[in-house]
Amino acid sequence: MALKLGEFLIGIFKSGRIAVLIVSMFPLVELKGAIPIGTSEAFGLTLAETALIAYLGSTVVCVAEFFLLVPFFNLLKRIKPVKTFVEKVEGVFKKKSSEMTAKTGETTDKKARKLMMLSLFAFVAVPFPVTGVWTGTAIAVFTGLKFRESFLPIAAGNFVAGSIITLLTFLFRDFVDYIIYGLFAIVLIAFIIFVVKIIKSKPNSGGQNER
Repeated sequence: MALKLGEFLIGIFKSGRIAVLIVSMFPLVELKGAIPIGTSEAFGLTLAETALIAYLGSTVVCVAEFFLLVPFFNLLKRIKPVKTFVEKVEGVFKKKSSEMTAKTGETTDKKARKLMMLSLFAFVAVPFPVTGVWTGTAIAVFTGLKFRESFLPIAAGNFVAGSIITLLTFLFRDFVDYIIYGLFAIVLIAFIIFVVKIIKSKPNSGGQNER
């Protein structure tokens, strides 16, 4: 599967490096999927090179998402057919942000904000599809953390997650197809659970954080 998937991606992007970079930017997949996929012979990349490119691609997403997430949501909410859905997505992220904030207290307090940053690092460092850069950044945005407070914990957490996936890929290189199958299964399940949560949730009626 890894070889066929690699050949397919190379056919689209015409470059192994670009293919790994783009794949690592996708929500849920991120570097956790890009690293094992990039080990395919079709890419012609070393594991170290694949891991570095995947890390850079998945980390860069944080910068764009942090500053564009709220404006993008606000723009989509002007479109009536998707307004309710977007508000529900926003509500899910705000609920998760509130749960994390409740563990550390008010984010206006310096000590509490440091605890929040540590929690954000730990959240992203766990190598699961639902605990990656995309979700971590959304939580940071709706928790009210500033970019300079969020980027380092997210980048560091992503590095830890990437290191774990790289190690697992190295140790189980002969079973990379199974790793990819498992990853896609987890991503599919995570996506279904997320959609169900959105459908069952109530639209968010609160205001947006200012940036």
